[in-house]
This record gives sequence, C-alpha cells and structure tokens, in this order.
Amino acid sequence: GALSTAFVTTFSRRIATEGDRSAWDLASKVATLTLVFMSAVSLLGVVFAPVLIDILAPGFPAEKAELTVVLTRIMFPFILLVSLAALVMGMLNARHVFGPPAMASAFFNLGSIIGGVTLCYWLDPQPDWRHPHFGERGLVGLSIATLIGGLLQLAVQLPSLRRVGFRFHPDFKWRDPGVRTILGMMGPAMIAASAVQVNVAVNSIFASGLGDGPIAWLNIAFRLMQLPLGIFGVAVATVTLPFLAEPIIQLIYQHGRFTHEATIQTAAALRFYAIGLAGYSADKVLAPAFYALDKRHLPMFVSLTSIAVNFSLNWFFTFHLHLGHRGLALSTSLVAITNFFFLYSMMRHYTKRLETGAMLKTIGKLLVAGTVLVAICWLASDFFFMRYPHAPGWQNLLVMLVTICCGAGAFFSATYLLHVAEVHDLVDLLQRRIGRGGSPEPPKGD
Repeated sequence: GALSTAFVTTFSRRIATEGDRSAWDLASKVATLTLVFMSAVSLLGVVFAPVLIDILAPGFPAEKAELTVVLTRIMFPFILLVSLAALVMGMLNARHVFGPPAMASAFFNLGSIIGGVTLCYWLDPQPDWRHPHFGERGLVGLSIATLIGGLLQLAVQLPSLRRVGFRFHPDFKWRDPGVRTILGMMGPAMIAASAVQVNVAVNSIFASGLGDGPIAWLNIAFRLMQLPLGIFGVAVATVTLPFLAEPIIQLIYQHGRFTHEATIQTAAALRFYAIGLAGYSADKVLAPAFYALDKRHLPMFVSLTSIAVNFSLNWFFTFHLHLGHRGLALSTSLVAITNFFFLYSMMRHYTKRLETGAMLKTIGKLLVAGTVLVAICWLASDFFFMRYPHAPGWQNLLVMLVTICCGAGAFFSATYLLHVAEVHDLVDLLQRRIGRGGSPEPPKGD
C-alpha cells in the first residue's frame, strides 16, 4: 500500500510535467529497485528463517518450530510477488486502468484456494477425500499455493500494463529525483502501516507461550474482524460480532480437527477484537489525511508509540491479569482506540475545522440505532443458536444470513428515521443512480 500510494503520486506528476517516456523510465527504475531489494529480503528471510521463528515464536516446541521454518522458507518469496503486484497496480491506476488491479486480489484467492486444495490432495493423499485429515505435507501444499496465488495476482495485471505502453528494461540509475521522492514518501507511510502487522507479530510472540491453540485462534479472529467492514460497515459489525461470533466461526471453521473448544476460544478473541473496530477503521481514514497535509511523520510517530503500548498491555494482561489470548486481542483493540484519539486530536489541532460536536451527536444516534440491532442479534442467538447448537450447517447459514440482513436493515432504517446525514446522503445517491438507470437523460439544450 505504501509503495503503490507513493509511486502513483510521483508517477502521475512525472507524466504531467515530463511526458510518458520519462514516466516509464521512472517506472523501470522503481521496478528494478523493487526487484533487487525484495529479492534480497526474500533471500535473507529464507536463510535466517530459523532465527526469525525463534524470535517470533519462542514458545514453540522443537518439532513445531522446525515445520514453521520450512513453511516460512517456502512463503518468503511471496513478499517479492506482492510488492511487484502493488507496483504494477500503481502504474495502471495512474493510467486510469482500474479493472484488472481490482480483480487481482480475486485471482490471488482463487490461486490460493484451488492450488491449496489440489496440492493438499496430491502431496498428502487421503483414504476418504470427503473427510480429509491433512498432515505436514498438506501444510506444505498450502504454502506453495500462496505463491501460486501471488504469481497470479501479478500476472493478471501484466497484459493491461503492456497495453498502456510499459516496456520493462533493467535500469539501475536510482539517483533519479523521482526515485528519491518515492522512497522519501514511502518511509513514514510504510512504518505507519506496518505497526498493525508488528503488533500482530508481538501478539504471536506472547501467544506462543500459551500453548498450541492461541496463535491460530487469534489469527482467525483477526481475519474475521476485518471481513465485515467492506460489507456491512463498522457499526453493524461492531454490534453483530459479539453476539454472532460463535455461530459464524462454527459455520466456517468447525470441521475436521477444528473442535468446538477451538470455536469457543476463537469467538472469545473475536469479541475482544470487535471492541476496537471503530478505532481501527477510523485510523485508516485519518492517517492518509496527514499525508495530504504534508504531515506524514505524525502517523509514523503514533504507530511507533502504539507498538510500545501494545507490548506493555500484552505483558500486563498476560502475566498479571492472566487473560490469556483474550487479553492479547483486547490490547490490540485498546491500541486502535488510543491511536484514533491521538490522530483525531492532532488533526483537530492542524485543521481547526473538525466538527466534534456534530460527530458526537451522530455517534449518539448510532448508539440508539444499535440497540435495535442488539435486540435482533440477541434474539437470534438466544432462541436459535443456543437452543439448536447441532443444527445442520445449511440451516445455521440461512438463519445467520437472515439475522444479519434483518439486523442491518433495521439498523439503517433506524438511522434514517433518526436523520443521520450520511445515511440520507447514501439514500439520495442510490435514488439518483436508479433514476438515471431507469430513464434516458433528457436532451441537452444548445
């Protein structure tokens, strides 16, 4: 993300000021630098994988650590592929080509899933393919499939890149002012963006000393926390996840070796992650605004502070309050909320125009609307999921979809009746689009 954002800004400026040829020369220089640097990082990762695992998972037993080293070595080249894919995405976006970059992540998922399933059955044949129990060879297959997905994510964009005029040639003239500008913009943005991943890694370090399950429980819960954001929004996800965490995880993951106990523990982590959803999402909105104000170092300092705060909270929750993996999820949420308050305070200081009173009024309305959603989720959880814990999967899926859709519909209806401005803007936008699509535009006058 940091590479793509920094590149698009500089690349677009180069097109406007010096023309296409100069811009493509800059693209070749950045692509060469990315290829060389990320290849070196991948090689170092492969060589020093045992050291990394000792640092990131000190609590792993020897056999598990050895397997983790093998998987790490297989997947480390993925960072080269994803970096090149991000760079190509930036080139295409700068040339106003958005379709293939938007589809790239779908090809990554397809490659990872189809390749993973195929390689699992090929490397680790099963006596009953309908009820597989994959071992270490299956994990190796999934790791290789990750590389296949990364390769597809890059490859699907290359034909479009060629059509817009790019012809790659190795160029090692990295003293170009454009290259220096990109690197200067990338540094703070990359550090700010990496704080979340660093905090996740720190959580894994603490979780590795809590037994076999906590790392997997936290990773699954963290992924599920991010899943609803693009579908239902922060407010709906924040309310629904605490109530529907267990049935959601049971439906998706409780198969094979993923037991009911693992479902309960993962749901506990997801509930604590849900506390920080609003802060996590607000951080993603506020941080880029500082780059527009040319205050890109401020989010970096906040992110560095958050790493120290997260480590301290992890230590306190794990060793003093003995909250286990739930404390690690809670610390992540508290850090996200703290980051929001820091960033919001600084943004208010620099812009002098943030309407805090209006925001608090809107939050109050959302809380009122949220009670409707809470009631629906609570009723569904109490009257169905708790009473019929062993219902068929399709029945659980149907009830869950109906619950979420009804709850979301009730929530947005309540916000509309409470005159939440953003909801009215959304309704007006939809009405205009439907109106345009349903009838031809009137002829324009001379």
